[in-house]
Amino acid sequence: MEIKEEGREVNYITFEDSDILSAINIHPEEVFLFCPRPGKSLNGKDEGLQPHFLFIDEVQHASDPSNFLKYIYDTYGRNLKIVATGSSAFYMDQKFNDSLSGRKRIFELKTLSFDEWLIFKNLGHMKDELLKIRKHEKYISTSYREILELFNDYLIFGGYPEIAMESDREEKIMLLKELRDSFLKKDMNEAGISTPDKFYLFFSVLAGQTGNLLNKNEMAATIGVDNKTIDKYIHVLQNSFHIELVKPFYSNIRKELTKMPKVYFKDTGMRNIALNRFFDWRNREDQGALLENFVYRRLTEGYDRNAIHFWRTTDKKEIDFIVTTSGNKGFAYEAKVSCRKAKQVFKSKFTEFYPGYTLEIVSYEFGEDCRWVLKI
Repeated sequence: MEIKEEGREVNYITFEDSDILSAINIHPEEVFLFCPRPGKSLNGKDEGLQPHFLFIDEVQHASDPSNFLKYIYDTYGRNLKIVATGSSAFYMDQKFNDSLSGRKRIFELKTLSFDEWLIFKNLGHMKDELLKIRKHEKYISTSYREILELFNDYLIFGGYPEIAMESDREEKIMLLKELRDSFLKKDMNEAGISTPDKFYLFFSVLAGQTGNLLNKNEMAATIGVDNKTIDKYIHVLQNSFHIELVKPFYSNIRKELTKMPKVYFKDTGMRNIALNRFFDWRNREDQGALLENFVYRRLTEGYDRNAIHFWRTTDKKEIDFIVTTSGNKGFAYEAKVSCRKAKQVFKSKFTEFYPGYTLEIVSYEFGEDCRWVLKI
């Protein structure tokens, strides 16, 4: 909308359209049968005063997407800006045979953050209130209860835009089921998975393991497959943007690379539809898992995923998230539903080993020794 308001040429196509796909597979120039052709770049100089913008969805369906994008970039230069999207990194890794070095910028389009979710719900004034809460340490909001109820809804139904804009509870569940089934079906087809029932079962079991250590041997025994198949399932779900794995934090890098990771979902709505759990927040036994998943998601909005780890000792003392900002310095966060029940005894051991890290307890509730989860 913003680009159009600037008076620029903006067009959208999808390579899921068989007519478009057949044409561009013959030659990249055939794309201009479906959108205006910009001026070509001649001798390194661009003819157009303002670039055209072309949005291409599911670009990985092209027979040679990297060659298509490379040709268009080299031929039309700055006169044509392409925003190419794809829903499966697994498939894109197979199809892209050129790095497109110097020709691309890669972005991951996540589901809505809570702040963005409020905007999609036409609750921008609540986002402004949330920013005040985060900015001013002692600010007490009169909208605290209302924001918390909205946050509960976000934790349960997640941040897919179509779900956020729907107000009917049952319709939201139906939409999430459609998203789950369409996404997983496409993921399985693209990855060549021949046992969909076991893949669906793995997805559901994994959802129940949110925030826990991922033991591949136990998973293989539960699902009834071998470890190699579990590795493939994990790879597909990671590269289809459903889950992320967090590695443990150690000063010894070799240990960090060999210990079991923890699993989190990119979107809590997709996690909950995998378990078919949509009852009210107050009655949920998995409050801790949902809260921890949110804290992880929130941290990825400000830090590189590779900088986020967890800490766990052999006697099972654990801190949920360690964020390294530079050298041996950073932040540590422990997510708790109740601030009153948060135990402080583990803090001394961690801070003794890693004095450069500031440790905080992040709680769903307000508390004297805790930070409210929506203030992070």
